[in-house]
Amino acid sequence: MLEALGSLVAALWAALRPGTVLLGAIVFLLLADFLKRRRPKNYPPGPPRLPFIGNFFQLDFDKAHLSLQRFVTKYGNIFSMDFGTFPSVLITGLPLIKEALVHQDQNFANRPLMPIEIRIFNNKGLIMSNGHVWKEQRRFALTTLRNFGLGKKSLEERIQEEAAYLIQEIGEENGQPFNPHFTINNAVSNIICSITFGERFDYQDDQFQEMLRLFDEVMYLRTSVWCQLYNVFPRIMNFLPGPQQTLFSKWEKLKMFVANMIENHKRDWNPAEARDFIDAYLQEIEKHKGNAASCFHEENLIYNTLDLFFAGTETTSTTLRWGLLYMALYPEIQEKVQAEIDRVLGQSQKPSTAARESMPYTNAVIHEVLRMGNIVPLNVPREVAVDTTLAGYHLPKGTMVTTNLTALHRDPAEWATPDTFNPEHFLENGQFKKRESFLPFSIGKRMCLGEQLARTELFIFFTSLLQKFTFRPPENEKLSLKFRMSMTLSPVSHHLCAVPRA
Repeated sequence: MLEALGSLVAALWAALRPGTVLLGAIVFLLLADFLKRRRPKNYPPGPPRLPFIGNFFQLDFDKAHLSLQRFVTKYGNIFSMDFGTFPSVLITGLPLIKEALVHQDQNFANRPLMPIEIRIFNNKGLIMSNGHVWKEQRRFALTTLRNFGLGKKSLEERIQEEAAYLIQEIGEENGQPFNPHFTINNAVSNIICSITFGERFDYQDDQFQEMLRLFDEVMYLRTSVWCQLYNVFPRIMNFLPGPQQTLFSKWEKLKMFVANMIENHKRDWNPAEARDFIDAYLQEIEKHKGNAASCFHEENLIYNTLDLFFAGTETTSTTLRWGLLYMALYPEIQEKVQAEIDRVLGQSQKPSTAARESMPYTNAVIHEVLRMGNIVPLNVPREVAVDTTLAGYHLPKGTMVTTNLTALHRDPAEWATPDTFNPEHFLENGQFKKRESFLPFSIGKRMCLGEQLARTELFIFFTSLLQKFTFRPPENEKLSLKFRMSMTLSPVSHHLCAVPRA
């Protein structure tokens, strides 16, 4: 019987041509893909999808946030796209954003774990973790940051001291063209470093400069086409050379830098006294020793430290770089800021948060830099935790959700001159005016945990620099507002002249 069955199979196989087998396999895979990705009734509309890759090639990854806006025009304030096999929905407009991130925050609390996030983070750290791990790590981080000065006078004094170091460093350029990128990165990162590592790093520290460059390269690589393809074909891309492999190797170097800092802490660690975030976390690890289910362990400490470093460095330093660039491009606005600084602080008084209320124009300029700089144009993505209804549409569990901050911050119904740098957007009768449609730090339970620190840093650094320097374009370089797409939207590489003020 078995011999007869074997002969039948062999005869059928011999009768089939290779082309027929291949065609059959393709039809089977297409059918499987169709059945797997069938959308439920009442799912948001969107552009047609291709098998396996979805809408991957309908986006311009050099300006993804802008290429999405044409779909908003066509399909409305909520529409769907697929990135490979991952369903995604983009929501536009303040009412929908608030409904999702505030009123239904529990349903949108998760982060989507794409293949590349699983490879890099694996549900660790503060930014890309979910569930119990995220809640525990965020609660500990917030408490510890407060203990080490977040929102306190001591931290403000640290920022003032670092601003003085930054002024000295820029002053050594003697008004000649310089690239502000890593100098500003170093200054801003020193604030979070003083909290996490218990020390600041000199602007000539080669090891720390290398870490800053690694971070910059990792963030740029993460948004490259090759790394997006990794999310579509992870098993294939694991075996191919390319930027995705460079990303993984550079990420390991960053982890090693932090791991070495932790080892240095352990050598003279006093369990009874925490000097910084790392010490406090080591105490927490000791408390949970023996508990196999605990999420407090050294690997999570490494990821938390890197997350704090990213959140405490990249967004604020990029905003400051945009701010100085705008001042060089809009000298009349820079003059008004400096006139207010001279009137309120003079040349000798250090900028402080206490002075912010007396400086509405400077405060408005910083807010306009955040609006126009648009450094996180689609917010950090969320994932639907349970089947949910939003704006009458059904969103299944696992759907990735991005919020269209680009459209919100350029909405002509909200902003008088949406595409023009105009501090008057945040002024009313000469006084600073808060705007509900201004969400650079997001909203809801997963909003930026360092918002207060970022606002303090932005005001003190920006005001200190304009108190001492006038920023101008170099004579042989034409400045522009072109951007580089990365994990944040940053200015393309450029030079400025920082002319000391008399």
